Amino acid sequence: MAGEFDYDSAFSRNIGWVTGAEQESLRNKRVGIAGMGGVGGVHLLTLARLGIGSFNISDFDTFDIVNFNRQAGALVSSLGRPKVDVLAEMALDINPGLNIRRFPQGVSTANLDEFLDDVDLYVDGLDFFSFETRRATFAACHRRGVPAVTAAPLGMGTAILVFLPGEMSFEDYFCMDGCDQEEMSIRFLLGLSPGMLQRGYLVDPSRVNLADQRGPSTIAACQLCAGVTATEALKILLGRGEVLAAPRGYQFDAYRNRFIKTWRPGGNRNPLQRIGLWIARRQLRRMKGQEAVCA
Repeated sequence: MAGEFDYDSAFSRNIGWVTGAEQESLRNKRVGIAGMGGVGGVHLLTLARLGIGSFNISDFDTFDIVNFNRQAGALVSSLGRPKVDVLAEMALDINPGLNIRRFPQGVSTANLDEFLDDVDLYVDGLDFFSFETRRATFAACHRRGVPAVTAAPLGMGTAILVFLPGEMSFEDYFCMDGCDQEEMSIRFLLGLSPGMLQRGYLVDPSRVNLADQRGPSTIAACQLCAGVTATEALKILLGRGEVLAAPRGYQFDAYRNRFIKTWRPGGNRNPLQRIGLWIARRQLRRMKGQEAVCA
């Protein structure tokens, strides 16, 4: 069947929204995706269907039953298998001509330069709580001039930030230096979604546990992340269309039927953000107090 595959035919329905020449350009691009879980896996499959021709993908984890509610590669047949292998096989089943470099040990400071070699765009698929790895990866992108996109699955929506070469860096926006894990969690969440559109319909706050690095998730949010990320990827890789770079971003919440653009000059140093962070810390302390009473 691989011998019958034809790239031009397989992605011909993209033509119209992109030109034939642009489709060929996408075929010759390489995207790096760290993490093949909730968002990373669906990022890979969506970008493969967009016609991107090459990927660097990483993940050290294997599939577990708790992944079934949201992760593209989570199947009964994939239980216990390495995520990076399962998703690579799924992507190759879409386009057998893909050039995929696998990093089954995940990304770290030891292999970041190799992971980012020849990459035209980095897409963040790391676990929400992987702050040190995320900071190191975005710092390497900034240093190497690689554009980077992070899309957070929040409730039943998504919040997007894009970091472009020569513009504000991830670290300058989120200001995580010297913070403990809990504070980084708060700064990352509020930095991603200053409007916090998802907050109003969280029906069971006890399911959010920063100390245990655990929170609720939905497939709806992951799919929305993939759609908007693919669109941002197309604009960046083809050099057309407006890209809102940090400190600008946007959030769409399907449950609340709301879309907002955000602008936080100075990132988490912005006065509005500082107020929001103070409120978030108070709410977290209140939630911890309620948990203690229940216990």
